[in-house]
Amino acid sequence: MTDYREILKKYWGYDNFRGIQEDIINSIGSGKDTLGLMPTGGGKSITFQVPAMAQEGLCIVITPLIALMKDQVRNLRDRGIKAVAIYSGMTREEIVIALENCIFGDYKFLYISPERLDTEIFRVKLNKMKISLITVDESHCISQWGYDFRPSYLKISEIRNLLPDIPILALTATATAEVVKDIQSRLSFREENVFRMSFERKNLAYIVRKTENKTNELLHILNSVKGSAIVYTRNRKRTKEISLLLNQNDITSTFYHAGLSNDAKDERQKKWQTGEFRVMVATNAFGMGIDKPDVRVVVHMDIPDSLEAYFQEAGRAGRDGLKSYAVLLYSKSDKVTLKKRVSDTFPEKDYIREVYEHINYYYQMAMGDGLGCVREFNIEEFCRNFKHFPIQVDSALKILTRAGYIEYTDEQDNNSRLMFTLTKEELYRIHEASPDAEKLLNVILRSYTGLFTEYAFISEDTLSVRTGLTRQQIYDILIALTQRRIIHYIPGKKTPYIIYTRERQEMKRLFFSKEVYDDRKASYIRRIEAMMDYVNSDDKCRSRMLLLYFGEKNQHNCGQCDVCLSSHSAGLKQCSFERVRDKIEDLLTVEKLTSSQLVSKIQEFDNSLDRTQITKVMSYLLSEEFIHQKDGVLFIKE
Repeated sequence: MTDYREILKKYWGYDNFRGIQEDIINSIGSGKDTLGLMPTGGGKSITFQVPAMAQEGLCIVITPLIALMKDQVRNLRDRGIKAVAIYSGMTREEIVIALENCIFGDYKFLYISPERLDTEIFRVKLNKMKISLITVDESHCISQWGYDFRPSYLKISEIRNLLPDIPILALTATATAEVVKDIQSRLSFREENVFRMSFERKNLAYIVRKTENKTNELLHILNSVKGSAIVYTRNRKRTKEISLLLNQNDITSTFYHAGLSNDAKDERQKKWQTGEFRVMVATNAFGMGIDKPDVRVVVHMDIPDSLEAYFQEAGRAGRDGLKSYAVLLYSKSDKVTLKKRVSDTFPEKDYIREVYEHINYYYQMAMGDGLGCVREFNIEEFCRNFKHFPIQVDSALKILTRAGYIEYTDEQDNNSRLMFTLTKEELYRIHEASPDAEKLLNVILRSYTGLFTEYAFISEDTLSVRTGLTRQQIYDILIALTQRRIIHYIPGKKTPYIIYTRERQEMKRLFFSKEVYDDRKASYIRRIEAMMDYVNSDDKCRSRMLLLYFGEKNQHNCGQCDVCLSSHSAGLKQCSFERVRDKIEDLLTVEKLTSSQLVSKIQEFDNSLDRTQITKVMSYLLSEEFIHQKDGVLFIKE
């Protein structure tokens, strides 16, 4: 048996594993397909990094999170472990070098996004790699019954077929019982094998604050709770507006959403992590894989679609184990907004057919044509031409994708392209270029091939590192060279694409199976209803509600959520409640007492407390089984 603790100590400096880490490691290390359910901050990375170090060969880590890839590769290299990542924005040359290193360079970890698994270059190189383990992070994304299904994850099962004898470790922080079964089925587990860590976060207080003025409430919260914070909102525009509001009120803030460039995202994330900005205002594009342990409060300005999403995002608070808060702001209009999301996410089938027909008009696609055609898709232009709303169109296209008629990729990063318009001889005769332009041209010629005959994909980030010029300087120079007809430069952009996976069909013949539409809609409605139950409940501990949703039956209330505080306080402030509770426990530790005797003794201790208040605290302690009663006598079990 490999001494996993020795590896843990050597590379990570820890003497012991936490929670279920060792159970998962022993399971996957013995070759069993394994699913690990661990809350945010539970130490998921150790569960695959340690067993991979104990074996010969390479561990493939599949994750959609570029920030996590970069962070973990950096951390592994700092520990003297060879690791590499492949993600969007890299040149073909860089990808080939990375894959060759995995074959010949004794590398231990290859981080890769699920979209890259389907490329020919990866499949060819994979055959030559010695693979020890496949790890699937955020594995709930493979389940169509989960809140965050991603079609690209379905490609993982194909890799599994190519490597049938290699064990697979699936990891996630959020999964219902239904999703847990689906993950194992879709990843072709040889037998069901699940390890669960308690999702209870004893240091995290869940609060639902009902208010009709959310911005004022947000300012109040951030002025009351010191330290780093995340504020979530669903709308990209609102991230900027709220960040501006906070800065105007002397709360340092920045904003983050999927529409920003990778450079802007990285810069803002770093400044928030180092404390230059106290608050990050973001859409749900931010947070997964972000390792900042000292977030004191997470505030949701809008209600998420599901308890899975809420639990994942709220769980980014207090990963250092210190007292933290997850606050959800709720107004009367939110109920209507949340219900409207059902019709937005699952528009009527006839509407989906209409969108499909309008897509065909948009591309002037003839009946029977289209198979394999790839087209850029401008959703704003399409909606303007055909009088649709973008949210419903986006949902309709995703349902058409699941039904197999098209493949819709929303906002794919497309690398910049460049080609020389001069011949090599003509280029060498040009001398009036600036020193920076000369330097840049020389680096481009050394870094890329075939530039005089065809377009090459380039990376401004890579060129920036190799030249010492800023990304903006490189952009300005390339634009100037294009204007002088020395090169033709096409800057990268985020562009959605539509790919026809079948010939154009007659509108009336479009069929949406029960699994593609009806079952998924019913599942989505159940998640919305569970979310509404959570925000509207005023008699159930919030922590217990969340845990029960994920199949964990907790026997005690948290004592710190808004429901617990209001139900046990009887008008007492928390400090007064705790004083009464401590006195009850002190008295019952010494002797058994009737309720009347206990009330009298406490009133001797503090005559400002009335019988009703003391009785309320006693009732709470009895209900939570902190104290017990038999034959009219109260006592504490030894």
